[in-house]
Amino acid sequence: MLRGLQNAFEAVKEDSSANVLMICSAVPRAFCAGADLKERKTMCPSEVQFFVNSLRLTFSSLEELRIPTIAVIEGVALGGGLELALSCDLRICGDDAVLGLPETGLAIIPGAGGTQRLPRLVGKSLAKELIFTGRRVGGKDAKSMGLVNHSVASGEAHLKALEIARDINQKGPLALKMAKRAINNGLELDMVSALELEEDCYEHLLNTKDRLEGLAAFAEKRKPKYTGQ
Repeated sequence: MLRGLQNAFEAVKEDSSANVLMICSAVPRAFCAGADLKERKTMCPSEVQFFVNSLRLTFSSLEELRIPTIAVIEGVALGGGLELALSCDLRICGDDAVLGLPETGLAIIPGAGGTQRLPRLVGKSLAKELIFTGRRVGGKDAKSMGLVNHSVASGEAHLKALEIARDINQKGPLALKMAKRAINNGLELDMVSALELEEDCYEHLLNTKDRLEGLAAFAEKRKPKYTGQ
């Protein structure tokens, strides 16, 4: 599965026509249940380290995709499964979803980005509580703490995500990429440097055909037809 994800992310990266990515599970009641602990028991420490490092690199490649990404969570998203969702820009779940990082109960820590992405999303104190206790939270609680963007009726997460994806897909493709770059990279900078980054991202859009198309469509009271140029 990990190799399949790596290949899929690479294909999306090379596909200039891709504007938004949704990650869904084909298995009912499970987005991703995390590591196979029975398999893990058969691994020596070096094999575990290699697998976790591969997982971390794969999720980083997902996070670094230039287009918006959406995790569609129905059922469980535990351990590496939640870390996969945390690597996306947006998360949509069903009310009966179960999210958590239970690693400390196995005498390890989240090793594929969980200790870094979770506090950046929900804050340091809450992230510590969730990781220290391994507590599992439902969809509504996940929404209230900012872990997911939307929690909807069970079975309807895909429809909600598709609605958002279609909305995103109508926007300027280059603008989406620059907005993602400005937000993600700017958060790691001081305000002065972050505003300089925003200026640079804005300047990348000034001489595009899409910017002119957006202005023309507004004046002519019609929907714009963006080409990513």
